[in-house]
Amino acid sequence: MNLPNKISFTRIFIVPVFMIFIMPLPDWMLQSSFFSFMREQLTAYNNFINSYGRYIAAVIFIIASCTDGIDGHIARKRNLVTKLGKFLDPIADKLLSTAALIALVQLGDVWGWAAMIIIGRELLVTGLRLVAAGEGVVIAASNLGKIKQVSQVIAISAALLKNFPLSLITSFSFDKFAMFIAVIFTIYSGYDYIAKNLHVIKSED
Repeated sequence: MNLPNKISFTRIFIVPVFMIFIMPLPDWMLQSSFFSFMREQLTAYNNFINSYGRYIAAVIFIIASCTDGIDGHIARKRNLVTKLGKFLDPIADKLLSTAALIALVQLGDVWGWAAMIIIGRELLVTGLRLVAAGEGVVIAASNLGKIKQVSQVIAISAALLKNFPLSLITSFSFDKFAMFIAVIFTIYSGYDYIAKNLHVIKSED
């Protein structure tokens, strides 16, 4: 397995690690008689996750997001492009942000409709790319798509950090504002992808 594919796999394996830190154990597990023999340890673990988990998860998310595209860049530069890499790279790109959005919705820190729009757009564009690939057409990432990705990373990071360090000096809900901006870029970039590549999925007369 070449280096770009190893990087992609690493980014995928980071997702469950991220989820471990962002989501505390459910109440039913703490209250279950089955786990009564280790209830004290589970409670201590939950207290740690509730106090520091999301900040650790934020660091994991930010680092993983900053490496987005490195695997593809290395593959192209070193002529290491493979079918496995083409499959793994977009999956690695989307899994972490999707996991973060779902977790934040469950924690009540992100609007459900915003997460639905963002995840739905990613599925739509990924489907379009798959159809295009079947026709031998490669849909490259656009500048709008890159701006969309940056806006999503900023919004999710702000939500994970609960607006820290801005929260130290203002009560302004930057995470909500950033998420709204991210949704706008998500919708617009999705429309742009579809409008420019609609010919790929049009039925032949």
